[in-house]
This record gives sequence, structure tokens and C-alpha cells, in this order.
Amino acid sequence: MYHAIVFLPLLGALLAGYFSLSHRHAASAAVAIGGVVGSLLLSIIAFFDVAVGGNAQTVDIARWIVSGDFDASWALRYDTLTAVMLIVVTGVSSCVHIYSVGYMHHDPARGRFMAYLSLFTFAMLMLVTADNLVQLFFGWEGVGVASYLLIGFWYHKESAHTAAMKAFVVNRVGDFGFALGILAVFALFGTVQFDEIFKLAPAMADTQVMFLGFSVPALELVSILLFIGAMGKSAQLGLHTWLPDAMEGPTPVSALIHAATMVTAGVFMVCRLSPVIEYAPVALDIITIVGALTAIFAATVGMTQFDIKRVIAYSTCSQLGYMFFAAGVSAYPAAMFHLTTHAFFKALLFLGAGSVIHALSDEQDLRKMGGIWRQVPVTYAMMWIGSLALAGFPFFAGFYSKDMILEAAFAAHTGVGQLAFWLGCAAALLTAFYSWRLLIMAFHGTPRASADVMSHVHESPKVMLLPLVPLALGAIFAGFVGYEMFVGHDYQQFWGDAIFILPEHQAMENAHHVPKWVKLLPIFLAASGVALAYLAYSMMPSIPGKVVSLFKPVHNFFFNKWYFDELYDAIFVKPSVKIGALLWQRGDKATIDGFGPDGITAMVLRISQSASRLQSGYVYHYAFAMMIGIVVLLSWYFSGFGGN
Repeated sequence: MYHAIVFLPLLGALLAGYFSLSHRHAASAAVAIGGVVGSLLLSIIAFFDVAVGGNAQTVDIARWIVSGDFDASWALRYDTLTAVMLIVVTGVSSCVHIYSVGYMHHDPARGRFMAYLSLFTFAMLMLVTADNLVQLFFGWEGVGVASYLLIGFWYHKESAHTAAMKAFVVNRVGDFGFALGILAVFALFGTVQFDEIFKLAPAMADTQVMFLGFSVPALELVSILLFIGAMGKSAQLGLHTWLPDAMEGPTPVSALIHAATMVTAGVFMVCRLSPVIEYAPVALDIITIVGALTAIFAATVGMTQFDIKRVIAYSTCSQLGYMFFAAGVSAYPAAMFHLTTHAFFKALLFLGAGSVIHALSDEQDLRKMGGIWRQVPVTYAMMWIGSLALAGFPFFAGFYSKDMILEAAFAAHTGVGQLAFWLGCAAALLTAFYSWRLLIMAFHGTPRASADVMSHVHESPKVMLLPLVPLALGAIFAGFVGYEMFVGHDYQQFWGDAIFILPEHQAMENAHHVPKWVKLLPIFLAASGVALAYLAYSMMPSIPGKVVSLFKPVHNFFFNKWYFDELYDAIFVKPSVKIGALLWQRGDKATIDGFGPDGITAMVLRISQSASRLQSGYVYHYAFAMMIGIVVLLSWYFSGFGGN
């Protein structure tokens, strides 16, 4: 059973790819869906056996890499952390697979698309079941390759393959730090196996190493390097620029990448390595600060965007910030709780947005929507549920998990914890605002689409609507059902050895005893954000234009995403292009080719052309040449050089 959970999606990917070669798209969809749904059913059984029943285990597959002292086996690690991720990954992936049958119905390469989805799912399952850092890195790079294929699926679009390349390159920056972190772990611990690393970590707490000429705590260095990898994969501030551009892929890709899988890999990795990171207080502070800044950054950008998918993408970036600053204050269970609830309502929002785009003939601009809620009542209801959960309204999933994170940040009683709490509260206000801005602009008011588009507005087919139902149920009930297990007073019993928290780090415990105003403030902010959006975009729609005119520089700063892309273009992209052009023209073409193959070829050509001139075809030329030859030979002979 435990082998099948991981390898059924791989089998589905291989068969779907094979069937797609002969354009048997129905067969491709069937085997891909069958593999992922089968994995989901087995994951549910594993969850109750491992997480609820407490039967954690490791399943050996084979010896993988053995070289000197380096030994990395291939094994599947099943503990509570893995069991939770299995439900999240296979659950969302199953819904996305089924939804894609309807959404990609008219695409001529839909069989290949289904194969890519299953390949992505397999890579993510390899990541979350990894028993060592090398296997984790294998899954890590696997989801990177699969995301490249999925984001650039519509490769005929310039923007799509550019976005795919950008995602791949930016993630390589983070992965370089991750790879250095793995090397540092092996150099320090002599192993890459998680169990061995976790046993040795306490003894390494005071170990110093030399880095760039400075003596630094070894575990601090290791933790920061590994976190750089998490920053890239989970789109944290600085390495986030690939995330909104990834919206160029089909909408099911957006749901799969941004809801429960690729972007949450960094959060999972930080929680998995909690037995190491707990002994690195500086690294924890850095994680907290980066997460808090990411939460507020993405929220400010999200409220100014007009592409419906980009708004939701920036909300993903913001919510990932919440998860990271929860981990930074040692509230790993809260981070995993929000990861789980977020997967349901974010996948619901993305697939709901896809339904809106489908209804409006592929239109994604909120300024060209509006007035369609009566024509798409099911989609409208689903978007309401997802938005209520995202904004953190009481009794929806996001309310339980996001509020727990804010309470834990406050209860950490540290400077960075307070910073994260207040920035998180500000982000909560903005989240509610842009969520209802999206709802009002997409569904309400006067229709802004063309008459031709409006005449074709229709509800999505059942194959696209049915996957929204389980996601909506998760967005409503996941928080209430999972609260006690994940973050209740007995959370340690549920998580067992999967998550480690030092006794002196009391944020999780203190979170249950924060002042009442700390618990009520996020609710008040969410309600205020909704009220502001309703006032600005429904009651008095002239307000946004006036605010933009009044605060033009601030609006431009937010609308242009804090100018990160422009900054990176100026610092990295344009100089790299110029250096590349110089090396190409002067180095490769003029020097290497000029003195190498091109130069030798030109020289041979010149010599052969000169020699060919001797072949004039006139007999007297040849006779004259023979006479000269005879004279030269006789002169050479009688001069004494030809004698003995």
C-alpha cells in the first residue's frame, strides 16, 4: 500500500503520456485520474493508520547512492507530517485532474497535459515521503521540472514559455542555497539521513565552523542555507518574482502549484527540519521576518492587480508568509494547520476563477467582468466560500488556522514575533479587502464585457463544478475538524516525533492564553476590509479612482510590485545579457571560432583556392612548370645536397 501511494501517479503519468502519442485523450485522462484517485484513497487509509493510529514507519525500497562514506538509501518515510501532506497533495491533485477534463476539453494536447499533472504529483509525493535530504532534493527538483512543463504548456505563447523559464531560473537560485545546505549537513553530520541528523543535532548546537573567513554557529549556517531553498520554492520576498508570472499556465496548473503542492514544499521542509532549526535562533528570526514581510508585501500588491488569477496568486504568496512566520516563532503545528486549510480554499478559488474565465470566453481582466452572478450561481457560491475562508471569517477554515498563527506570533513574546503579529494583522485587513474587491468586480455591477461575450456567459459543465464541492467542504469544515488535532492542547500527541519544539519555545502553548482582544482583532479587521471593499467598489465606485489620483506614487509602487522585476532587470538581467553578447561576439565567434574551426577552415580554403589557380588547363603552363621543376632538382643535385 505504501509503495502504491507514491508510484500510482507515476504509472498514470507514463500511461497517459503513451496514450497521448496516439491522441487517445480519453484514455490518458482515465489512467491519470485513476492513478491519483487511487493514491488519494490509500493516503486516507495511511492517514488513519499513521497519524491517528500512531503507527509511523519507514518503507525501504533500495540502496540508491553509495560512495565512500556517503550512503543515501531510497526509502519512504511515513509519519504524521507525511500523512498530512499526502492527504493535501493527493486530495487537491485529484480535484485538479478531474476539473482539467472539462477545462482542457478543447485543447489538442490534453493527453500530454494530464501526463504532466500526474508527473508533478509523483514528484511531490517523492518529496514529502523522503527519508533523507538527497531524496528530498530529488522530489524538490522533480516538481521544478514538472512545473516548468506545466507553466509553459501553451508554448506557442511568448509569455508562457518566458514565464516557465523565469520560474525555472529563479528557483535555481534558491536551489543553489539548498544544495549548499545539503553539502554543509553532510560535512557536519557525516550523513544525510533524517533520523541520524536529528539525533546528532543537539550535540552540534554549540559547534562553530569557518564561513567566508568568519567563525559562525554551524546549525545557523545550515538552517539559513536550507531556508534559502525554501524561499525560492515557496516564493518568499526576494525570490517571489516567478510566482505571479506562473499564471500564464492553464488555470488547473495554477491551482495545483499554488494551492497545495509546489509552493508549500518550502513550508514542509522547514517543519521537517525543525529538530535542526530549533537550535538556530538567528535562523528562526530570519524566517519570521522574511515571512512577515512577504505577507504584507503580497497583500499590498494583490489589492492593486486586475488579472483575476494574479490577485489570487499574490494572496497565495501572502498566506505562505503567514506559514513561515508561524514556523519562525516555533509554531510549526500552526504552520502545517494553515498549509492544510489553505490548500482547500485556495484550490477552490483558483478553480472557481477558472470557471469564471471559462464563462467569459477566456477573459481574465477584472475590468472586463461584472454582472454575471445570476448566470453562474454555482461558481459564484463557491467563490464566496473560498473568499470567506481566505479572509478568515468565523467558522470557515481560514479563521481557525490564520488566527492561530497570529495568536502564536503574539504569544512568542519576542520582538520579531510582535513584528509578525502586527504585519499579519495589516495583511489580514488587506486580504479581506482584495478578496471582496475581486468578488464585486467579477460578479456584480454593470457588465463590462462586450455584448458578444455576455451573450455566451454560461455555467461550467458538471465535470468542472463537481471537484469544487469537496474543496468547498474542506474550506468550510477543515478548520473546525482539524483544530484540536493540529493545534489544540494535545497537539503534541498528534504530531509525535514528526515535529520538534524546544521546551523554552512556548509560542504554541501560550497561544491558547492570549488576551481576548488578540483573538477578536483579526475578525474586526476582516469585517473592516470587506466593508471598505463594498463601499469602494459597490456603493461609491468613484472612490478607487480618487484614491489612486491622491496617492499616485504609492499606488504605482504597489501596482508595479515594489519594482522588484525592474530592479532585478537592472542589476542581473540586462548586465547578464550584455556580458553574454560580449562573450558571444568577441569570445566565441571572434576568438574561439575565429582561431579555431572557422579560422582553420578559412585557411584551408585560401590555400586550396591558391593551389587551384595552378591548374589553368594550358599545356605550355604545365611544360613551363616541369622545366622549373627539372632546373630546381638539377640545381639541388649538383649543389652537393643531393649527394651522399
